[in-house]
Amino acid sequence: MPLFDVPGWSISAEPVPEPDSRKRKRPASDTGSEIQSRVHSAEINLEKLVKKLTRKRDEGDSTTHKSNSASTTFKSKSRRKKREPQSAVNLDKRNISSPMPLMKASERVTKKTKQSHDSRITEPEENSRKDSEQLDKDSDSLSGLTSMQKNMKQKLEGARFRLLNQMLYESKSEDAHRMMQADPTVYTEYHSGFRQQVLSWPTNPVDHYVGTLSSYPVKTIVADLGCGDAAIAHALIPKGISVLSFDLRSNNPWVVEADICGILPLPGSEGTEGSSSDGEAHIVDVVVFSLSLMSTNWPQSIREAWRILKPNGELKIAEVTSRFRSLEEFVSFVSSIGFKLKSKDERNTHFTLFEFKKISRKFKSPKDWVNIFTKADTLKPCEYKRRCASN
Repeated sequence: MPLFDVPGWSISAEPVPEPDSRKRKRPASDTGSEIQSRVHSAEINLEKLVKKLTRKRDEGDSTTHKSNSASTTFKSKSRRKKREPQSAVNLDKRNISSPMPLMKASERVTKKTKQSHDSRITEPEENSRKDSEQLDKDSDSLSGLTSMQKNMKQKLEGARFRLLNQMLYESKSEDAHRMMQADPTVYTEYHSGFRQQVLSWPTNPVDHYVGTLSSYPVKTIVADLGCGDAAIAHALIPKGISVLSFDLRSNNPWVVEADICGILPLPGSEGTEGSSSDGEAHIVDVVVFSLSLMSTNWPQSIREAWRILKPNGELKIAEVTSRFRSLEEFVSFVSSIGFKLKSKDERNTHFTLFEFKKISRKFKSPKDWVNIFTKADTLKPCEYKRRCASN
């Protein structure tokens, strides 16, 4: 019972149920964890932002410090440069005011000699500096190409060389000579491609002949027929061996332009009719064919080698191994022109070496030479497979 009772104010003690709300409410515990996670992620982002700003500030300070130090160094150097001329002027004034001691004649000569010697030393240094600058320019021009462009350039040069090489093998020497006279770049492009090809070989026959002929007596006369860059002459002439270099085109003073399958500008003869002889008036001790028996009329160059060689003179031939139909047939053919085989070297996988000696022979009529030259197919031309584009 309540202490007093007011009409209309009495309230039932039982709780009145609240109406159900259709809105879904999350538990209080879930809401708190979500807020905590958001706060934590915000703290992490804030820490990252602070670190980023701090790093930029440090970098800016270091850059400013470097620029300040650089400007300070520049100012100090400029001040030193300003002081140095003034000190030099003062020193010159002191030197001028004081009398110069007289030098002895021998000392003056020694000083002049030293100055001239220093100038001679400086000159090659200057030349080497210019050479290195030129090499740097060349490398810079090549460095402008991408690896794909360099690869394409090498393939095009290789294809160009193979085309020229096959043309030279399948044409007469006089036709090749006319072609190179009409377009001198053909000769340059061919030998540039040839040098690149030689780099892939285990050895170069030119190097072999340089090593062999280096031991020959001084004043030996060598005729390098189809010499290319005249590498044999460059190597042997400083050693006192005379080398006469001939090729279809001369692009340097070491090479004499001539068709080696024609008549070379050298003395010699083929003897007289009705007798066996070595000829006369010849001056050459050694003839070298280093991969140069190329044209369809190449046997004529062997005939010319016999004409210019001294009695018992040496004929050295290096030729690509794949060109031989039969080594015995080739040896027999060369021997029929007036040579005797001394040695044969088949150890190299790329080319075969022959050494012949000139011997006496009977005089041959023009008809005899025609019959001999019909056997020129003992050497096959170098042919390359044609690549067809795939569809």
